[in-house]
Amino acid sequence: MRVLRLTLYREWFDKIAAGKKTEEYRYDKPYWQKRLLQPNGWPRRFDEVHFTNGYGKNRPFMRLKYKDTSRGCGRITIHLGKVLETRNYEVT
Repeated sequence: MRVLRLTLYREWFDKIAAGKKTEEYRYDKPYWQKRLLQPNGWPRRFDEVHFTNGYGKNRPFMRLKYKDTSRGCGRITIHLGKVLETRNYEVT
C-alpha cells in the first residue's frame, strides 16, 4: 500500500476532519514535485493519505482515502476522499 504522509497545522487538520476541506495544496516546487509527481510529470498514485498535527508522541492522526492529484496555478492539489480513521483527536 502506498501512503502519502503529511503534517498539517491544527486549523487545516480540523477542517479536513470535519469534512469542510476536501483538497490539500502544496506549492509546485522541486521538493513537492519529487514527492507527489513521477519523473515524467504524471501524478504518483497513493492508496491513502495520513495526516498528523504536530510531531509529538501522542499527536493527532487522521487516515483518509486518496482520490487524485492535479497540477495548476503554481500548486499541486491533493484530492481527498472520506476519513477512514482518527486517533488522539476529538472533533470540536
